[in-house]
Amino acid sequence: MTEALDRLWKQYLPQIEERVAALESAAAMLSAGRLSHDQREAAHAAAHKLAGVLGTFGLTKGTVLAREAELLCSGEADADTAPQLSEIAKRLKELVAGRP
Repeated sequence: MTEALDRLWKQYLPQIEERVAALESAAAMLSAGRLSHDQREAAHAAAHKLAGVLGTFGLTKGTVLAREAELLCSGEADADTAPQLSEIAKRLKELVAGRP
């Protein structure tokens, strides 16, 4: 079972990293006051997908963080929430990079 999960992790890692990058980008655009509706929707979708997949690979803290990001991206986030979204993205990136 562990081997199968490891193979799946390697297979899906690029997509997971892209989703984390989407959150990083959204945080930067939000901070600059230039986050479009489409970018917000993309970040929300990325966070939602991360919340679902990270727990599958034993990263339950990542699921919690991704759900927080999902909530931030679902409402009327503004520049005041950008640091929080940025910190979540940073922590997700670290969790993903640290998975053996």
